[in-house]
Amino acid sequence: MDEHLDELDRLADTAGAEVVGRTYQRVEAPTPNLYLGQGKVEELKGVVRDARSTLVLFDEPLSPVQGQNLEQALSVRVMDRTEVILDIFATRARSAEAKMQVELAQLEYLLPRLTRMWTHLSRIRGGIGLRGPGETQLETDRRAIRRKISGLKRRLEEVADHRANQRQGRRDLPSAALVGYTNAGKSSVLRALSGDDIFVEDRLFATLDTLTREVDVGGGYRFRLTDTVGFIRKLPHHLVASFRATLEEAREADLLLHVIDAAHPAWEEQVEVVDGEMQNAERETRNAERGTRNSNASPDRKRVIYAFNKADLLPDPEAFLTQVRERYPHSVLTCSVPRSAFRVPTWGGVDALRSALRTSAQALRPIAQIRVPVGDGRLLASLHRDSEVMAEVQVDGVVEVTARVEAPLLGRLRRAGIAVDIVP
Repeated sequence: MDEHLDELDRLADTAGAEVVGRTYQRVEAPTPNLYLGQGKVEELKGVVRDARSTLVLFDEPLSPVQGQNLEQALSVRVMDRTEVILDIFATRARSAEAKMQVELAQLEYLLPRLTRMWTHLSRIRGGIGLRGPGETQLETDRRAIRRKISGLKRRLEEVADHRANQRQGRRDLPSAALVGYTNAGKSSVLRALSGDDIFVEDRLFATLDTLTREVDVGGGYRFRLTDTVGFIRKLPHHLVASFRATLEEAREADLLLHVIDAAHPAWEEQVEVVDGEMQNAERETRNAERGTRNSNASPDRKRVIYAFNKADLLPDPEAFLTQVRERYPHSVLTCSVPRSAFRVPTWGGVDALRSALRTSAQALRPIAQIRVPVGDGRLLASLHRDSEVMAEVQVDGVVEVTARVEAPLLGRLRRAGIAVDIVP
């Protein structure tokens, strides 16, 4: 319980609020009208009055009726966790796409709650011949919001199509999406790997926009890494759906680089939150494409590298790594601050992450034996340019080339009638 309220405290701080107190109530089920029990509401009313608070935050989602009734009972603004997160996203969005995504999520959250804006007109009942100005204005606003939602979805579809075209035009490089809990250090890891001056801040949801960099991982291999928006427990469902860029980059990537705050006491729960949100989002995306929203088919599993970040804050990093590798074999430790991230410790650091990415790149570019006619100099030059040639032998008018070749190039070679064998 304290851990969840601590996180709400950090959300409030990120949103610009000052927390002056906290309380909770254990109930078997929320009450339909107030969420809390009537006695707890009266107690909370006194606490709010004594602390001269102007805002009450709830860690759980409130229904429109609950939110309206609580505001009337407490005589202050009431926000649930979802609304706080939306407010943070609104202040953090920078790109045009991110702003549209946040606006869409805000409107979808607002639509069923419009009645809270029109309580001063609620006494006028609607009906044939009795339709009052309150209901008229409410319906007008609802239609306007629905039109705006439709327009935003249409514009975001156009952006998604444009991004898909951009991906097709990129160089054939293995790609990885950095995913993880908010404030785990994804941007820090990308900055350490790329050496670029990428914005980093020790706050929840410091960055919302996807950011892609090409990174040299050694051995002649390069990776395309994309930073994505972070996840958090109880993340609003419609907000995840709005941020399609994150879901698309994760879906299209060859592997996922899951960044974890190793020093956080609840890191295991955070891993489960991220894994669960990614699987749910992937499943719903596939179901929507197939028109089978109720399907429970499991999504395809990608290779995942677990980067346990902020490991310099651990008392015994080497023992921690030994322990986590029992459950997460593809695990490395990285550091939370640039001075230690670039000065590689004995237990790993950024170089260990580069090595893991290089191994993955080698797996994504299998070793193949390709038989090329000796007179086809253009194809030989292409293989030397676009693959890692490991050996080349001429036998009976055929050049046998052993090389690491990316899957798309292997497909083109086979379609052109070139003999290709994968070396086990």
